[in-house]
Amino acid sequence: MTYCVGMMLDEGLVFMSDTRTNAGLDNISTFKKMTIWEAPGDRVITLLSSGNLATTQSVVSLLDERTKSPDDRTPSVLGVPSMFQVARLVAATLREVIDKHRDAGQEADSAFGATLILGGQIAGSPPRLFLIYPEGNFIEAGADTPFFQIGETKYGRPILVRAYDPAMNFEDAMRLLLVSFDSTVKANLTVGAPFDFHVYQKDSLTAGPHGRIEIDDPYLHTVANGWGSALQEALESLPKFSLPKG
Repeated sequence: MTYCVGMMLDEGLVFMSDTRTNAGLDNISTFKKMTIWEAPGDRVITLLSSGNLATTQSVVSLLDERTKSPDDRTPSVLGVPSMFQVARLVAATLREVIDKHRDAGQEADSAFGATLILGGQIAGSPPRLFLIYPEGNFIEAGADTPFFQIGETKYGRPILVRAYDPAMNFEDAMRLLLVSFDSTVKANLTVGAPFDFHVYQKDSLTAGPHGRIEIDDPYLHTVANGWGSALQEALESLPKFSLPKG
C-alpha cells in the first residue's frame, strides 16, 4: 500500500510520499514514489504514484526517457506548453502502460492500475495540481479541493481536513503532513517511513527543498510522540460522558 499527498498553498505546492511497498507483510521493500523534473527558469514538475509498482515504474521510465530524446511525435513533460498538457500526457502514458498489459493477455486492468498526483508550474502560468486516474482521466485541485491523497487515505485525511489552511507556511504544512503520515502508519502497517518530500515555492521555477525523512529522524519522533500526547490531553480535557441511570 501507499500514502501520498499533494497540497496547494498560497506560497506554492508541498508533496510527500511514503516509500513502502509489499507483497504481504513478509516481503516489504522500499521504493521511491516521487519523481521531480526540472528545467530551471521554465518549469518544475512533481509526480507521486500509487498502485502496481511495475505500472508506476514503467510510466515514470517512459516519461523520463521521452525528456531525453523529445520530438514532435513524442512530446515530453519538459516540452509541452502548459500543466494541463502535462496532465494529458501523463494520463495518456499511464493508460498506454495499462493497455500493454491487456494486449499481453492480462485480463484485469485493476491488477495493473495506478493513481497519480501531478503538480508543478510552467513559466507564465500559476502552479497547478492534478489527480490522475488509471482510466486516463483526471481532475484539478482548486479552492474546494486544495489537496489530493492517493493510496491509504482514510487515516490521514481527517487531520488534513481539520487543520489545513492555504495561508499556512511551508514549515507548518510539513508538520501537518508528518502528523497525517504518522497517523496513517500507526493504523496501517503497509505504509511506512522513510518519507520523501518536495516543497515548491510559487514562481521560483526551480526545485525547492526536497529530500527524505528517515524512520529514525529525531524530528519525526518528536512529532509522533507530541501528537500522541496532545491527543490524550485533548481527550482528557473534554467533559466526561454521563451514563444514564437505569
